Amino acid sequence: MTSEFERIPRNGWVALFGILVVGVAVVAALVAMIHRAGTAGPEVGGWDRAYPIIGSALALAVTVVLACGFFTLQPNEAAVLILFGEYKGSARKSGFHYANPFYTKTKLSLRSRNFNTEKAKVNDERGNPIEIAAVVVWRVHDTARSVFDVDDYGQYVAVQSESAVRHLASRYPYDSSDEHQTSLRGSIDEVSRALQTELQERLSKAGVVVEEARLSHLAYAPEIAGAMLRRQQAEAVVAARYRIVEGAVGMVHLALEHLEKDKLVELDAERKASMVSNLLVVLCGEHAAQPVVNTGTLYG
Repeated sequence: MTSEFERIPRNGWVALFGILVVGVAVVAALVAMIHRAGTAGPEVGGWDRAYPIIGSALALAVTVVLACGFFTLQPNEAAVLILFGEYKGSARKSGFHYANPFYTKTKLSLRSRNFNTEKAKVNDERGNPIEIAAVVVWRVHDTARSVFDVDDYGQYVAVQSESAVRHLASRYPYDSSDEHQTSLRGSIDEVSRALQTELQERLSKAGVVVEEARLSHLAYAPEIAGAMLRRQQAEAVVAARYRIVEGAVGMVHLALEHLEKDKLVELDAERKASMVSNLLVVLCGEHAAQPVVNTGTLYG
């Protein structure tokens, strides 16, 4: 791959002043020659009279060629300099510059750009059809690679971004009930870092730096959206019930442990089972329990 190296062009104002001085001197010399040819007698030949005209034409041609060496660069803009097909460096300093007039100067913007991918319908890791899109912030870093190693770096970024988003969607599930498993919806930061890393690997060939990459759209495909919503609700209910039961068992264990430790009451196995059953009903029930006051003895 081609690697960029910086070339510092000449100051354009200094070069302009020099060309003007030379131009004034040439014009003065041509005026003198024309005056001399006009005041000469008939013995002066035709070629002697033609010399001023030829000189004027040559001076004009040289001036036009030299003027092609001037170019300007705005901040965050670069110019790739090419001489008859050979890379001669890249100018990055903003301002008014002068370089070899035979250089071809290809300008590129170094500013950050946004690219929003189209919504793509792909299958996630579990095979569910989803719609996904991403926004990519990128800029040109190596001007030589952007010009010489790819045909159109802008189109290259667009195509590779679409491909990277599709590949990313197939690596992760849309959603997961396991909080430790990476998912497209539940692990936004991690998924964004993975997308940025993959894009940087793909776009480094074009001399492009990916500054940020994030999902801008994520949804189930319309044909399964309703079914997947019910599935998500069911998974959420199951997960909530699991946490409730887990907490209730812990509370029952803690209550029995404290009763035995403080020796408030001695319970046999049957009474313990009854107490555990009652506590689990109270703690796991969806509605508030109605208390029943027992005014008799423990075994009455």
